[in-house]
Amino acid sequence: EVQLQASGGGLVQTGGSLRLSCVVSGLAFDAIAIGWFRQVPGKEREAVSCLSIYDGSTYFADTVKGRFTISRDNAKNTLYLQMNSLKPEDTAVYYCVAGLVYWGQGTQVTVSS
Repeated sequence: EVQLQASGGGLVQTGGSLRLSCVVSGLAFDAIAIGWFRQVPGKEREAVSCLSIYDGSTYFADTVKGRFTISRDNAKNTLYLQMNSLKPEDTAVYYCVAGLVYWGQGTQVTVSS
């Protein structure tokens, strides 16, 4: 059974930081593209950041470039999203996603103004 367990969300003030973690089990973690999406109620899910397994390249949404970084620890089967300089518009439920097929349960990030 594939499981993606996200954690690290919470309430933070504008300008603060959070680090999200996603522990993956049940699949070959180092052989699948993996990333983070987010969703605000009433809006479509947005791709935040993704990691390629082919060349290690990364994707970041324009709205988070320069503030967020993505990384993975293959030994721990864990994906991270370091979020700095958080803004109220970053408030959303963040999901880790593997292969665009497997979705975690989401973790709430709330940034207060």
